[in-house]
Amino acid sequence: MEPDYIERFLEYLSYQRKFSPHTITSYANDLRQFAFFLQQTFEVSAVKSIRHTMIRSWVVDLLNGGISARSVNRKLSSLKSFYKFLLKEQLVDENPTLKLQPPKSGKRLPVFVEEKAMNKLSDNELFEEGFDGVRDKLIIELLYCTGIRLSELINLKETDIDFSRKSIKVLGKRNKERIVPMVAELENSIKYYLEQKADIQSSVSHLLVTNKGEKLYPKFVYRIVKHFLNCVTTVEKKSPHVLRHTFATHLLNNGADLNAIKELLGHANLSATQVYTHNSVERLKNVHKQAHPKS
Repeated sequence: MEPDYIERFLEYLSYQRKFSPHTITSYANDLRQFAFFLQQTFEVSAVKSIRHTMIRSWVVDLLNGGISARSVNRKLSSLKSFYKFLLKEQLVDENPTLKLQPPKSGKRLPVFVEEKAMNKLSDNELFEEGFDGVRDKLIIELLYCTGIRLSELINLKETDIDFSRKSIKVLGKRNKERIVPMVAELENSIKYYLEQKADIQSSVSHLLVTNKGEKLYPKFVYRIVKHFLNCVTTVEKKSPHVLRHTFATHLLNNGADLNAIKELLGHANLSATQVYTHNSVERLKNVHKQAHPKS
């Protein structure tokens, strides 16, 4: 595929669609991987020469190489978006991806941590004394009490905290702002953290910083979350996103409206939020199995 077409598409995603750098990198990797496959397998490099049979061969090659159906479908989604752009720009006359049947993939339930385990993380004895411990505890509380994404957490500014309205302004995907409420426990933790932070020399405006006063980075947060989740749970996956899943699942299990959860999470549509209803159904099945005399 023509490299300049790919670059134009990536610029479109960045400047017009306002996609995150991480998402754009994923699109770029998928398209370049497909372009390499075309060149190596069919000696084809022009988008107008690509046929749906070539794309299907790529899909088969990916599946045979051990790539999951879920991951293959994500790559196909990148390719479909690319062709929509090419049609819009009148760079091609037809879309070969329309003739494809995506491979079936089983639905994975979001991994979450039980409430009892999360309650253990409120124990101050798990955290070190001093600034590092206070900050690490706040990271866990922010992720669990607000359901924000990792990137949203890292980019929080002190000015995003509104103590008078007990709320936090979050800049989400595609620069879309949303307001999430701040519970009393989280409010107290933020205030205490800011008192400790006053002794840290920092030139950044971000709320959360390292002990050197620098902005946090993803691996830093991952390490903290994994360490403390290891202390309270045996779930296989331990990441900031698991705490986001936990936030949504606990809200739903305790009677929150699905549309309200959608707004809190910053989802663009309800279908992305409905995946959490499956966790609730599974929980009810387990309760029924344990309690019903006919089970």
